[in-house]
Amino acid sequence: MDPQRRKPVKGRNPRRERARLSRVEGRQAVLEMLRSGRPIDRLLVAEGRRGRTWEELLQAAEARQVPIEWVAPDDLNRLSQTGRHQGVIAEGPAPAPWSLGELLQTLAPREEALLLACDQVQDPHNLGALIRSADAAGADGVVVPARRSATVTPAVERVAAGATSYLPWVEVVNLARALVQLQEAGFWVMGLDPAGARNLWEVELPPRLVVVVGSEGAGLRPLVRQRCDELIRIPMRGHVSSLNVSVAGALCLFEVLRRRILAEEAEGTSPPARGGA
Repeated sequence: MDPQRRKPVKGRNPRRERARLSRVEGRQAVLEMLRSGRPIDRLLVAEGRRGRTWEELLQAAEARQVPIEWVAPDDLNRLSQTGRHQGVIAEGPAPAPWSLGELLQTLAPREEALLLACDQVQDPHNLGALIRSADAAGADGVVVPARRSATVTPAVERVAAGATSYLPWVEVVNLARALVQLQEAGFWVMGLDPAGARNLWEVELPPRLVVVVGSEGAGLRPLVRQRCDELIRIPMRGHVSSLNVSVAGALCLFEVLRRRILAEEAEGTSPPARGGA
């Protein structure tokens, strides 16, 4: 693994893992699943696949001694739940969600931590994109309500491009109550809302921060809004009045990363940033 890659949060109690079968589809998502050490029962690869990308994936599977089964493309199509498997599907036990207490205990010694909370984001593509952005920006976990929210499915995993294999996933019964617990643990809770009094560029971003994004249609629910320490907006100059939730979330997460990198560079402690697109 690239030494500059952010390592997954450690400290998970393995007894919480459950045996529900998970299928992860797509080359990048499967490759990151292999790199992360996440359990895999077998790899299903479409016959005739060749090239450097495939060599890297197959070598990673062999290094972990994951069984590889070559199957006809039509068979893979029938197994696919996304319709976009890119010639590979990994099967293995699905990771159970973390409890909020587990994540808080793991992050307790940390002066700096970043979490993303999604208030009833229901579109799998939006949730997958948010998870991918959260991991890329160096976040330490994602918190979602257990009901009326998208969850980790093959579609979410494919869009997240492997980020689900690294980021702790927390499902809570009551998101508003969970935000109070996070505040009690020293987190500042910042909600994204077009009606926010200040914009993202104006506010301070504390070292322990929760970024809260709302659902695609309704935004933040009233009680969740009330629990936020501050509501902020993203400055805009065009004609449209709002952004897609995954875009808005990504902008906020990377503003946090940008400021942290600047602070680290000023102190002479910043490692070289990894490029991406």
